[in-house]
Amino acid sequence: MKTQFSTIKNALIAGVGVAMSTMALVSAPAHAAWEPTKPVEFVVPAGTGGGADQMARLIQGIVIKHKLMNQPLIVVNKSGGAGAEGFLEIKGAKGDPHKIVITLSNLFTTPMATGVPFNWKDMTPVAMMALDQFVLWVNAETPYKNAKEYLAAVKAAGPQKMKMGGTGSKQEDQIITVGLEKATGTKFIYIPFKGGGEVAVQLVGKHVDSSVNNPVEAVAQWRAGKLRALCVFDDKRMAYKAKITDTQAWSDIPTCKESGIPMDYQMLRGIFMPAGVTADQKGFYVNLIQKIRATPEWIDFMEKGAFNQTYMAGADFEKWVASAESIHHGLMQEAGFLAKK
Repeated sequence: MKTQFSTIKNALIAGVGVAMSTMALVSAPAHAAWEPTKPVEFVVPAGTGGGADQMARLIQGIVIKHKLMNQPLIVVNKSGGAGAEGFLEIKGAKGDPHKIVITLSNLFTTPMATGVPFNWKDMTPVAMMALDQFVLWVNAETPYKNAKEYLAAVKAAGPQKMKMGGTGSKQEDQIITVGLEKATGTKFIYIPFKGGGEVAVQLVGKHVDSSVNNPVEAVAQWRAGKLRALCVFDDKRMAYKAKITDTQAWSDIPTCKESGIPMDYQMLRGIFMPAGVTADQKGFYVNLIQKIRATPEWIDFMEKGAFNQTYMAGADFEKWVASAESIHHGLMQEAGFLAKK
């Protein structure tokens, strides 16, 4: 598992330095001739309260506040079948420029795990908004001060005694859990929930022992002193140094590798459209996304949620998606999560 998770880091973050250094130099293209003529449905293939839902609703709010569209942007959650409901709707809307979808890595994991007839090539990639981190969280009332102490307790408790809460089955959170088990010799009971917001609430209520929620999904509970962050699944600490709690910034959270856990993982936050749209229609949303990313609300959200602010569009984004699909196939195969044919 060490090899697979090391590989995903190199492949998914390749070119980040270039993307970050050039992002400020990217100027918005000339306004496309096309623009929406009716309300745009913004599909979230996940439950409410999670990272994708929060990002979609922030985008909706920014569009309204800054009057970036003449038509309404309507957020619709379609989480059925681990997000398959949302993806299949976009697949079935070929040529419709009035539907967009925010994607996470279930773009790859859902069809691989379920066999549902869907692939990212059934949509039009528009842009990568960011990459999202994963943090190992426990309830703040527990005695564990770091990941090493917690995992030692999990191992001492015996196989399948401690509960790991996560979003969905055979998706990112469970992939990370399996990777954690293989890297540390532990064995959790994995408890799936509909969204990251619910996972955080369950951990505060001590219905599970830990989670691997994204920062934005647990930041409110962390700030309130209800949760403790043990480590981030990255090979370097997060860059954000502003204090979130009374004593800690995101940059104060050690990497899981610092605790002897040889794995890392980051997740896509991207925007896609149905297949069969025109270049002008796609160009409208690329332009819209660039305007959104320049707003103070977006910049603040990126910092508070400790996102990796990588941006990609066009051929670079399509190449990244194809590479990520291949890597996820390897991870899913290693975890035993691929649908049987």
